[in-house]
Amino acid sequence: MEDEEFESIDEDYYAFLNIAKDASQEDITNAYRKLSRIYHPDKHPIERKKQAEVLFNKTKKAYEVLSDSHKRAIYDNLGVKGLETEGWQVIQRTRTPQEIREEYERLAREEEERKRQQRTNPKGSVTVNVNATSLFPVTSFYEDDDGIYEYYEQSPSLLDVEIRGVSFDMSTEAPLTNKDTAVLAGSVNTSNGTGSGTVVTSLRRILSPKSWVEYEVGAGNGLSFTARAYRSLSQRVFCTCGLMTVSKRRPGGMLFRPGLFATFGSQLDKNTVGYFTWKAGLTSGVSSKLVRDTQYGNFSGTIHLGIPHSFVSLNGVKKFDGDGLKLKASFQFGTYGGSFEYGVVKKISKFSFLGASMSIGAPTGVILKIRLTRSNQIYNFPIHLCEEIIPSAIFYGTLVPVGCYFVISKLILDPYKKRQKILELEKQKELYKTELVKKRREAEAAIELMRATYDRIVAEEESKKGLVIINALYGRLLGDYDERAPDIICTTIPLQCLVKDSKLILHENSKVQLPGFFDPCLGEDKQLKVSYLFHGAHHDVTIADNEGLRIPRQSHRVSEISGLLPS
Repeated sequence: MEDEEFESIDEDYYAFLNIAKDASQEDITNAYRKLSRIYHPDKHPIERKKQAEVLFNKTKKAYEVLSDSHKRAIYDNLGVKGLETEGWQVIQRTRTPQEIREEYERLAREEEERKRQQRTNPKGSVTVNVNATSLFPVTSFYEDDDGIYEYYEQSPSLLDVEIRGVSFDMSTEAPLTNKDTAVLAGSVNTSNGTGSGTVVTSLRRILSPKSWVEYEVGAGNGLSFTARAYRSLSQRVFCTCGLMTVSKRRPGGMLFRPGLFATFGSQLDKNTVGYFTWKAGLTSGVSSKLVRDTQYGNFSGTIHLGIPHSFVSLNGVKKFDGDGLKLKASFQFGTYGGSFEYGVVKKISKFSFLGASMSIGAPTGVILKIRLTRSNQIYNFPIHLCEEIIPSAIFYGTLVPVGCYFVISKLILDPYKKRQKILELEKQKELYKTELVKKRREAEAAIELMRATYDRIVAEEESKKGLVIINALYGRLLGDYDERAPDIICTTIPLQCLVKDSKLILHENSKVQLPGFFDPCLGEDKQLKVSYLFHGAHHDVTIADNEGLRIPRQSHRVSEISGLLPS
């Protein structure tokens, strides 16, 4: 879709030096010295000095950036762009004037949009309540004049499905000064032919890095006023407290209902926060809440004791890395009834998430909830399937949304995303055509400069039956591939030059930036296949582009051979 991201040709200094992102200064220095010995212009004949100077300067640049803690911090967060002192854009020298203008305009638009979003922070939500109880009618019993119980069973009807109510909520921020921010929010609700709306405006002032105050005034079905304050009491403890009053018109005059509230929070550990809340006035009660959030999921539990309701609730979410998938479940039980909810959330593009969940409870019945989140916009579709708990409503409410998603995904979304990816990839290749030619020549030049080092390392490793790379391929290695294909390159010499003490270690970075490498298939999945000898035995291993590699390994061994080395 429009949010798909593609590779850009940018310098990865960590990959070029073949070090980890958390490498120490000693690791950086050792990698720099190793490459400097290979590329130093004084060690090469006149016809190769120019090529050596380019690669030596690149090595020196990577070392200077990663050795300076300030530059390294900027590079880690913003990349090469952040190191530019003239501005936030980087324009390649190989681009045409037209491409440079287009790049400037694109970056300017993105920067303007980012600033606008930061200053206004618009948020909105739409909720459409659908009454679909006619799809799962329940059997009705009644007593006739003779005292005999009869039952009436209504047939399912799609025509009786109706929208019961719609609500809209929107808010936007307006920074007044560095410390003052105004917020304007509004909501409109319609239900069963009647409507209502509210408008709320608030002003937040930052008093210090540890405290702020906020005043809020609302108008709708009466007037409301809220004042709240936040204070960080220590490094781990904070509190929010305030008061509010709501007024409503009645025949005898205005009725004012005041309320107080206070929340204390404590950071129990790196991933866990506890809350204690007290309320009095409009709704009185106390509650305790525990929230734990990790990279694998989050969990929260709440106990609430109050008037008119008390309840206990548990919520859990399981995250799956790489798939943009979350499974969630929740349970709630209290004086007003209980409910159990389960569902799934799937990332469908960079800024969009689609979720579906089933809520089963009493007295609410069975409700299917569909939620689409697009950046700061939320669209909710609660579909009331049945007022009672019946298996058929649960069964179809669970399977139909899943089936519809897979059908739409396979027939519409996936083909569309595939076409968009192909078009964007072709555009990307055309944009970086000149750059790719430059990278190919740079890789070929690096390999030529490595020849002497390669011969020396191979001789050393052969003499002790150590690690000798007999063949290494990089590119699109899926299925029955041809080693001579344009999207596959030979990287035997570059990898052998990285061997030290009969060991080769590649970190979890793209191999594109390694000396002697370049990207032969921009935007496509790449693999690295290495065939090597260790103690005279043949070993084979294939890894994905971003995987780490440590050889030799016993698990890579395939057979005993004595092969010829590449010339």
